[in-house]
Amino acid sequence: MKFVFDRLVSLIGLLLIWWLFIIVAILIKVKMPGPVFFVQKRVGKDGKLFNCHKFRSMTVNHGGSSVSVAGENRITPLGAKLRHYKLDELPELWDVLIGNMSFVGPRPDVPGYADKLVGEDREVLKLRPGITGPATMKYRNEEEMIAEYIASNKGKDGMTDEELAVWYNDNVIYPDKVRLNRYYLHNYSFITDFKMICCTVLGKHMEYGGEVI
Repeated sequence: MKFVFDRLVSLIGLLLIWWLFIIVAILIKVKMPGPVFFVQKRVGKDGKLFNCHKFRSMTVNHGGSSVSVAGENRITPLGAKLRHYKLDELPELWDVLIGNMSFVGPRPDVPGYADKLVGEDREVLKLRPGITGPATMKYRNEEEMIAEYIASNKGKDGMTDEELAVWYNDNVIYPDKVRLNRYYLHNYSFITDFKMICCTVLGKHMEYGGEVI
């Protein structure tokens, strides 16, 4: 049911909002000279790599950490708006349609992070990556959370802002995401999936696994 739902709804979505793709693409070309799409290798189901597609929200050849922080210079003003309204993730509907992603599941990791999974945590690789999911919903304001952590821990242990961002992500946020994704794996429900999709679209919270996400 999940397999059929993903492909049918992603196809319908692409047919209904193709015009929005054109508008966003034109805005990027006008405001952010360079490629419209950001394509990056991500780790998919069973640890297989795939090309994940997004609308570009950063400057070209920005470099820097894979951990994003709200307000950093590499994120353009238009890119910040696209990220805020999650419009940068619209091209992932294509990834769902061709079977590389699902509507609900863990966010697709870059290889370096997936490689750090050990023991029972590696079972999350059994899941197809998702556009939304319990971890995505709980950390929907992740970039703002990291920015707040940096602001309140400025210069801690002699670390730079980038090092603080990576430490907070690696030691607090990422382990909690893995915990939530493991819970999702063992407590899958199509009804819950549908509820998560609706809450994501409407920007609402829901109770899941004994907490509000």
